[in-house]
Amino acid sequence: MNKMISMIQMAMRARKVATGDQVISSIQSRKAKLVLYSSSCGENKSKKLIDKCATFHVPIYEVDAKDFDAISNSPISSLSILDENFAKGILKHRKG
Repeated sequence: MNKMISMIQMAMRARKVATGDQVISSIQSRKAKLVLYSSSCGENKSKKLIDKCATFHVPIYEVDAKDFDAISNSPISSLSILDENFAKGILKHRKG
């Protein structure tokens, strides 16, 4: 399994991840340290995330849909990491 996916799953178990509608609010409240979204995410949603992250200076990365689906059993298209150390670890193990 990919090391980045393992780090994201660990952050989810530690409850340091926001998903769904909480992603935008975590960016606006400056709690988000890193935002990841699936390549299968809709065009409007991805544009909104990119614009919000640019405004609030939060790093954002697109992840391959196949890898993103391996993160969770429930279907999610974007997530934000709320912990600085998890964010650094995920960036360290990110592909490309």
